[in-house]
Amino acid sequence: MKKIVILISGRGSNMEVLLNAKLNCRVAAVISNRPNVGGLAVAQSHCIPTHVVEHRSHPDRESFDAELAKVIDSYQPDFVVLAGFMRILTDSFVNHYPGRLINIHPSLLPSFTGLHTHARAIKEGVKIHGCTVHFVTPALDHGPIIIQAAVPVMQDDTEATLAARVLREEHRIFPQVLRWLCAGHVELASNGKVINHRRKQPGFALISPALE
Repeated sequence: MKKIVILISGRGSNMEVLLNAKLNCRVAAVISNRPNVGGLAVAQSHCIPTHVVEHRSHPDRESFDAELAKVIDSYQPDFVVLAGFMRILTDSFVNHYPGRLINIHPSLLPSFTGLHTHARAIKEGVKIHGCTVHFVTPALDHGPIIIQAAVPVMQDDTEATLAARVLREEHRIFPQVLRWLCAGHVELASNGKVINHRRKQPGFALISPALE
């Protein structure tokens, strides 16, 4: 059975979804860069080993990433999953896990990389927003895309209401990706393209606002 290590920075809602999803893999550990966050207690309630590698106790990103990798590698995971992990990782860390480092991002990449994605989507007036699960590469939020989910942006949306709509889709697509990966249905090819051996493409378009 494949093993995964999950990295978090906060309450870990996406992590909790994965823990409750009855995946075809074993969550070997949950690691946070911040102490006393809610996600650690959730993981412990599932009897999963937890660790804190606090970024503030390291003088630079390189030393933090080196310690983080040391803890991760002690579990020999097949995949490392970023579930709300709010740190920019160094190139050397990312390259240490080629095709094994997975992230979920609250936008339809490559649009709205970085932070505050929902507020920026509303400000820009986009009508369709969403979320993306992708392989992590040194280029921030530009790794090969595994799956995306799209939602309409409503005329009266606030950052909070749009975030909640997107989060519901995050909780649907993230477990699916881990099922695919752990079953060998998705892989990252040597040319940087994602191969999905069980891909099903929807035959409809999401149009927002709707046509009359």
